[in-house]
Amino acid sequence: MVDIDPDLLAILACPCPQHAPVEVAGESLRCTRCQTTFPVRDGIPVMLLDEATPGPGGIGGAAG
Repeated sequence: MVDIDPDLLAILACPCPQHAPVEVAGESLRCTRCQTTFPVRDGIPVMLLDEATPGPGGIGGAAG
């Protein structure tokens, strides 16, 4: 599990249109709304949609 400073985690948001908060999900961070996951490399969250794995409904929760 990644170790993210709680103060940083509190201000991180998914760059999807809903700008929902993210949560720790194993070795990555996951949007609480669209379920898109973002990698954490060397302890640094990579909050770029180009680097993300879309959730089941796609990035932003809308497939397509």
